[in-house]
Amino acid sequence: MSKAVKELMIRDYRSLFDEVGDALVVSIRGVPANDNNRMRIGLAKKDIRITVVRNNLMRKVVEGGSMEGLSNFFEGPSAIAYGAESVVDVARELVDWAKEVQNLELKGAVLDGVIFEGKSGVEALSKYPTREEAIAKVVTLVLSPGGKLVSQALAPGANLAGIIKTIQEKLEKGETISAVG
Repeated sequence: MSKAVKELMIRDYRSLFDEVGDALVVSIRGVPANDNNRMRIGLAKKDIRITVVRNNLMRKVVEGGSMEGLSNFFEGPSAIAYGAESVVDVARELVDWAKEVQNLELKGAVLDGVIFEGKSGVEALSKYPTREEAIAKVVTLVLSPGGKLVSQALAPGANLAGIIKTIQEKLEKGETISAVG
């Protein structure tokens, strides 16, 4: 391959992965064509893309960037999986597909500069909460004490209202109310 072609491919990779900060590296070598197509279509529905890359050129593209940690995974046939809301979503989907598709190899991933190596690393990443899930957990933790405080503050009033209601019902029935000592 000529130097000019390599430069064009590097430029193309840079424009394609310019906005991508976190990604996953897989090998789809040996995946049957029908399974590959079915997987890519299923992933595309969830806004996840897989791009087969040339290892040496991709190493140059990620050098010095947020995906530099992926350089070690560019050995043998490689493809980058990216997209969705988070690389956690990508990892979850690909872990599920790896159970279903023969020969799909999960090489590794990077999330905020943290490297997840091999299948076990990608599976660990898939168990992380997404950004939205993490925000929801934090909001729940922050609001929970306030909710408990409000319910504790309202409890005596609710008890008093129950006693008054009982007294009212007894008086409406014509019953006498005795004082409690």
